[in-house]
Amino acid sequence: MSQSAFAIEQFSDLESSSCEEKIRQIKHAMGNRLVVLGHHYQRDEVFQHADITGDSLKLSRLASATDAEYIVFCGVHFMAEVADILSSPGQTVILPDMAAGCAMADMANLVNVERCWKELGQVLNPDERVTPVTYINSAADLKAFCGRHGGIVCTSTNARDILQWSFDRREKVLFFPDQHLGRNTAYRMGIPLEQMVVWDFNLPMGGLTPQQIKDARLILWKGHCSVHQMFKPEQADRFREKYPNGKVIAHPECSFEVCQTADEVGSTEYIIETIRRSPRGSQWLVGTELNLVNRLREQFKEEGKEIFFMSPMICMCSTMFRIDPQHLLWALENLLHDHPVNRIRVPEGIASEARLSLERMFSV
Repeated sequence: MSQSAFAIEQFSDLESSSCEEKIRQIKHAMGNRLVVLGHHYQRDEVFQHADITGDSLKLSRLASATDAEYIVFCGVHFMAEVADILSSPGQTVILPDMAAGCAMADMANLVNVERCWKELGQVLNPDERVTPVTYINSAADLKAFCGRHGGIVCTSTNARDILQWSFDRREKVLFFPDQHLGRNTAYRMGIPLEQMVVWDFNLPMGGLTPQQIKDARLILWKGHCSVHQMFKPEQADRFREKYPNGKVIAHPECSFEVCQTADEVGSTEYIIETIRRSPRGSQWLVGTELNLVNRLREQFKEEGKEIFFMSPMICMCSTMFRIDPQHLLWALENLLHDHPVNRIRVPEGIASEARLSLERMFSV
C-alpha cells in the first residue's frame, strides 16, 4: 500500500487479542529494521511486544546503538523526542499515539521558563549565578534552554550527581519541571528546606520576594507527577501496622512526606533491582505507577515476595495508557508498507542545544 496510510479507524475496533498475532507477524517480517521500546509504566498487552524495556533515557540510548531503521517508542512524547535527538540520521522515531504526553512535562513550557529567567534577572544575574536543570521528563526545547544557558539534564537516578555538578559551577539551581524530585534529592544532600523555594509560574516573580530569591539555593518549579501525588504517608503507616517487617519503597517524584517515611527511595530501575535483591518472602509497599507494581508482583510471587501498591485507588499514567495494541498495530502496519506515521522530529536547532545539555549529563 503506497498511495496512502492506513487509517487508525481501521484498527480501533479490533480486540487486543486480535492485534497480538498481527503485531508479532509484522515484527517478524521487518526483522532488524525495527526495534520496539517499552517503558516500565506501559500496559502489559503492549509491554510484551517490546524488544527493549526500561526507563526512558536507557531506552533511547540503547535504541540509538542499534541498526534499526525504525524506532517505535511505546512511551510518551518527551521520551520519543529524546530518542530522536540521540538517534542516528538513518533512524526514524515513531510514537504510536501523538496524544501520549506527560502532564508533568507540560507544567513547564519554554515561554514560562524564559519569563522566569528574565524575572530572575531583576534580582540577580542568572547566567552567572543560576544553573538551570531540567528533568528528563521535559520537552526538547527546555533541554535546549539548559544547553544554551550552561545547564544540564538529570534523571531520577543521577539527580544527586547532577545537582552537585550544578552547585559546583554556580551558587543556585533552577530545577524544573518536578519540584518533588528536586526537593527530595537536595534534602538528602544536606540542603535544608529553608534554602528551597517554589517558583509558581502563574504569579509574577514566581510569587517570591527578591529576598527569598537571594536567600534560596534551590528554586523549584511548581510542577508534579499526578500519579505519584496519590501516595500518602498514612498509607505507609497502615502497611507497617499490618506488616511490621515490611519495607516501603518510593519513587522520588513522590511528596517529601512520603519519601521521608519510606525505607528506600529511587528510580523505577532502582525499585526493580532493590526488590529483586531482597530476601525471599519479603514484603514491599511500592509507591510508583500501577502497571510496574503489578508486573513486579507477578515476577516475584514464586519467591514468596508480597508486593503491594501504595494507594488504595487505581493510579496509573493515563497518558502512557493511550499507547494500546490498536495504535501499535496501526503504526507497525504503516511501517511495513513504508508509510511512517506519527514521526517525531526535533528541529536541528533545538536538537543540537538539547544534545549539549544531555552530553553534559553523560559526562557526569
